Amino acid sequence: MARKTSPIALFGFGRVLASAALLLTALTLPVAASPVHARAHLHATGTKAGGKSASKGAKARKTVASSKTRHKSGGRAERAEVPPSRRGRSARAVNFKPQSKAALRAHSRIRASVESRRAHRPAPLPPALIPVHFTMPPPLRGTHESLVHQNQMAEADGLERILDDADLDDRIAHGSLVPVPTSAILRINSDLPENRRYCRPWTAKFLNDLAQAHASKFGGDSLEVTSAVRTVEYQRRLRHINGNAAAADGDIASPHLTGGTIDIAKAGMSAREIGWIRTWLIPLEQQGKIDVAEEFKQSCFHISVYKSYSEPVSSPRKPVIASPLDSASIVGFHGR
Repeated sequence: MARKTSPIALFGFGRVLASAALLLTALTLPVAASPVHARAHLHATGTKAGGKSASKGAKARKTVASSKTRHKSGGRAERAEVPPSRRGRSARAVNFKPQSKAALRAHSRIRASVESRRAHRPAPLPPALIPVHFTMPPPLRGTHESLVHQNQMAEADGLERILDDADLDDRIAHGSLVPVPTSAILRINSDLPENRRYCRPWTAKFLNDLAQAHASKFGGDSLEVTSAVRTVEYQRRLRHINGNAAAADGDIASPHLTGGTIDIAKAGMSAREIGWIRTWLIPLEQQGKIDVAEEFKQSCFHISVYKSYSEPVSSPRKPVIASPLDSASIVGFHGR
């Protein structure tokens, strides 16, 4: 016996089939694009490509126009005229034209002043300000022959070697030895004993002349005397302490034993001062008035001064000591 189906069941099954048919139809049919999507799609594809094409076309038209312009102007592109309001300051200055007679006169005065400044040459410097090329003289090195000559000159001047402190005091009392002339421009080393701050009168005159000439050249700088008179007794003791010291006896004995020799320190001097002192001493040595031996271990000028230094010059020429050389350009001969 066949089973009967309920109408309610048939109605529900029909609704399921209808829904399935509608879903299948929706999936198979193409979806219509919305206006917003359509515009975005055109912007992403057709519009961008069209923009590139338009840009290339504009560049091509510009190139053709510029080539035509160059062809018309003979191969050179014509420059567009710049309005006066947009020109630079230099263009306005070049193209400036005075609008009145007063402005024309003022403009002429300014031009004349500029030309005058361009053509102006500074006045030459006075001789005192012109730089002088400085040539350093060679050192005045001592030799064995020079030491022998200093002892011979001491004998020729009748000078005896001072034996000891008693002999020294006696000569000081009789005036054959005078104090080293100290002043603001000439000082003496503080380590030097009091009874050995003496020298011969002509040596004192030499020190005064040298100190004054040095002060006039280099202002307030002063010279320093580090050694003056010595005794034979002291020189023998010094030989045991300082191997560089001269002998106390013989033909190469120290000239300090006669009181006519002094040492002037080089410490603290500039190269220009040392060069100037060399040029000041060499002419005197060439005239036989002094002997110089420049020492480097003790760093000093060892200078023996002779009686002839204080004697009047018989030659009509002006004595060198009255006007020492100011220039360092000298002959490189170290006379004895």
